[in-house]
Amino acid sequence: MRPPTIRDVADRAGVSKSLVSLVLRGASQVRPEKREAVLAAMRELGYRPNAAARSLSEQRTRTVGVLLNDLRNPWYVDLLDGLNSLLHESGLHMLLADARLNRRVGQDLADPFLALQADGLVVVGTFPDGTALDAVAARMPVVVAGAREPVPAGVDVVAADDALGARLATEHLLGLGHRRIAHIAGYGAVGELRRGGYEAAMRAHGGDPAGLVEVCDMTEEGGHRAAVRLLSRAERPTAVFAVNDIACVGVLSAAEEMGLRVPGELSVVGYDNTSISRLRHLWLTTVDPAGREVGREAARFLLSRLAGERGEGRVRLAVPVLERRGSTSRIA
Repeated sequence: MRPPTIRDVADRAGVSKSLVSLVLRGASQVRPEKREAVLAAMRELGYRPNAAARSLSEQRTRTVGVLLNDLRNPWYVDLLDGLNSLLHESGLHMLLADARLNRRVGQDLADPFLALQADGLVVVGTFPDGTALDAVAARMPVVVAGAREPVPAGVDVVAADDALGARLATEHLLGLGHRRIAHIAGYGAVGELRRGGYEAAMRAHGGDPAGLVEVCDMTEEGGHRAAVRLLSRAERPTAVFAVNDIACVGVLSAAEEMGLRVPGELSVVGYDNTSISRLRHLWLTTVDPAGREVGREAARFLLSRLAGERGEGRVRLAVPVLERRGSTSRIA
């Protein structure tokens, strides 16, 4: 028995072959009732589009490469959700790759997507070598999401306003009466922006951040080590603002080991509003960097480039908000 064809779908739905093609491409101009009729016919007939033939006819693979700096970072979940929702609506599919693995095996970061002839690339997270994007940016549209490192000309950047988010976190603690507010800082442009926002807020309120900053590798263990150093001082801080939620978990562990009650004796603020922060036994006050909106805006930029838009690279910053939960309180 031969497999059903696009003509069979059109006949079953009572529409033209061209309209079925529009539905398969995810075109927006198809009326909802016609789209549903075509989709119902496809389900009834068991029709599956021939992706290879479709790619040849359209000269597109309808795939988007997504290069993640670190698959273990839980903040990327919201970003990817926002990114994928809009790409899916436009009939595009994501192909994920782990940049850390590619670097370990000595593979050029964008090689898999070039080999698969992806239509475009979204780079998610801090990218250690911006020049590595030069070659791929010359061959396909590239958008960087969630990072602020320098990028090649024509590459769009979407991220949260990290300096503003850090100021919100610090001003929240200042508003609770804390003055010895320490910061566990991270690396890269994002880490520097968050540190800068913290220091600006401290100075604006007459505080001196000198000596209250410890740098970590943005992991739980790194946050723990930095917190132990801070909390072991004779004049320990009464509050800690960590560069991300993962490092913040390390701060909570250090406080527990040292017999400090959170938030009674130590207030703690994280960053990223990950699922970790919403766990009931942690219930972290944290900064929400609008990850889902960052992902959706990255998709919008990429779709506009795929539609032929040219010009200089654009930078769009989403507005973060503070999520107040149970890890902060007024100073005793």
